[in-house]
Amino acid sequence: MTSRIIPFLLLGTAACQQAPKADKAAVSEPQAVSTPTDGHTMRLDTAACTLLWIGTKPTGEHRGSFQFQDGEIFVKDSTVTGGNFTINIASLRNLDLNTQPDMKRQLEDELKGANFFDAAQFPTAKFEVTEVTPYHPAANDNSVLLKDATHMIRGNLTMKNATKNITFPAKIVFEKGKVRAAANFNIDRTQWGMTYRADKSLQDKLINSVVNIQFELITR
Repeated sequence: MTSRIIPFLLLGTAACQQAPKADKAAVSEPQAVSTPTDGHTMRLDTAACTLLWIGTKPTGEHRGSFQFQDGEIFVKDSTVTGGNFTINIASLRNLDLNTQPDMKRQLEDELKGANFFDAAQFPTAKFEVTEVTPYHPAANDNSVLLKDATHMIRGNLTMKNATKNITFPAKIVFEKGKVRAAANFNIDRTQWGMTYRADKSLQDKLINSVVNIQFELITR
């Protein structure tokens, strides 16, 4: 049964179905992480935060979520200076197969397995901010797709046993004593060693290497 469901799995590209249109996260080698020594720390309200994924295949897509395990944002003078966030890989859920519980469970198990996130060996993923810079687009600059983006975020993303530094636009606002941050970008899963069925020669059995990530963070 599992072998028959694999072509329906998450995380795919194809001529027929592409990842959602979003900013492409730039990927580079890991950078040094430093914890700010001044300012103050604000903890994530993990119950109010969301982390969503969309993966595609030749004939469609799958959508799902993760939960943040914990996290903190460093702030000085109403400016975000850093942060770090831990994601619970075992919390992975599919959101579009609720009417097909057997397929939903098999998909979730496959994604948590060794071909993808390998949750048994790597139960968490981590993002550590290395730089936050204001984003001020020039007139008629359409290079950033995220609406109302205010900052560029750079940070080390660790999944499984691989760490890469990624850069993406985000919208960060201070509201009633809390920090809210949102982003929507695409990343290539093969950069973190998840190469399963990423070869385009597989045609209808292809699973797109490009994955869409959307998150909304809010502090307590």
